[in-house]
Amino acid sequence: MKLEELSRNVKRPKRKRVGRGMRSGMGKTSSRGNNGQGQRSGPEKKAGFEGGQMPLYRRMPKRKHFSRPDQPEFAIINVGRLNQLFQAGDTVDFQALVEKSLIDARKDGLRILGNGELSVKLSVVADYVTSSAREKIEAQGGSIELLG
Repeated sequence: MKLEELSRNVKRPKRKRVGRGMRSGMGKTSSRGNNGQGQRSGPEKKAGFEGGQMPLYRRMPKRKHFSRPDQPEFAIINVGRLNQLFQAGDTVDFQALVEKSLIDARKDGLRILGNGELSVKLSVVADYVTSSAREKIEAQGGSIELLG
């Protein structure tokens, strides 16, 4: 038995030749329905097209600089500022800074940044401390406690 001697069990359906006139078996409109945009050749309707109605993506309000409402907002302070306001051996935490009116009590936490110089030994309790701030605090013999 050779490959060309094999025969099909099921006959292959005839290929649909669209737009070849009345003799093609699909009549005048070639199974495209009646006149209109769907019958025409060329590019189809773009995704999201709503028939000329103002589309949803244009009806929605555009908000620039959108920030998530549930994202925590931290109070930020530099070590150079801590140097001016606290004595050696003091504990720097969120509540101590609120009492000195340096940060807003409505913030969700405290971040310590490393800008400036530190010359006093401090005990720092914060949510986040940068690596440069950590180096400066530990160089003076201070300690850092991270929350959460």
